[in-house]
Amino acid sequence: MNAVDKIYSIIKQNGGYLTTKEANDNGIKNYMLFRMEKRGVIERVAHGLYVGTDTIPDPFFVLQYRCPKAIFSNETTLFLHNFSDRNPLRFMVTIPSGWNTPLLTDEEIYFFYSSPKKFELGVCEVQTSYGTRVKVYDIERTLCDCLRNIDKLDRDIVLTALKKYVRETNRDGAKLLKYAEVLKIRDIVYRYLEILI
Repeated sequence: MNAVDKIYSIIKQNGGYLTTKEANDNGIKNYMLFRMEKRGVIERVAHGLYVGTDTIPDPFFVLQYRCPKAIFSNETTLFLHNFSDRNPLRFMVTIPSGWNTPLLTDEEIYFFYSSPKKFELGVCEVQTSYGTRVKVYDIERTLCDCLRNIDKLDRDIVLTALKKYVRETNRDGAKLLKYAEVLKIRDIVYRYLEILI
């Protein structure tokens, strides 16, 4: 199997993506990747990440590849959980306090910070409309974060999502209140729930 066939095989197995590490592990050197990119066999979408030419890159997946500590949050996660129909104008992600990334200056990304103790609270994965899986906060953690940050967000989006959550039959109100307690925003959550219920 030649290098191009190997690359196509890896890309097919990975849902359209190829990392430099995977290529190197399969005996494909960096200069070969560079040549294949020049020939239009593959397209580079981030440092160390390529896609097949018939793959439309998933911006959510690419961002999380570029910033692996980032967890999608707030309005972006409302969209990914289908609690908002507005495609985010900027990606909203949460990273641990004190963690640094070169992407902090990227105007397309809005960063929130969480203490390392609370950072993993409610982390799960969802499938994007592109078919890839990304890390997000579950809907209960997302609603808590949105209510805590409501002055920085679109209030209408947040309140519409909360109304939808209250109407859901499979909601987990106990989890929502538990998260509110841990995140020290119980009173805020109660106040909004009292208005909506």
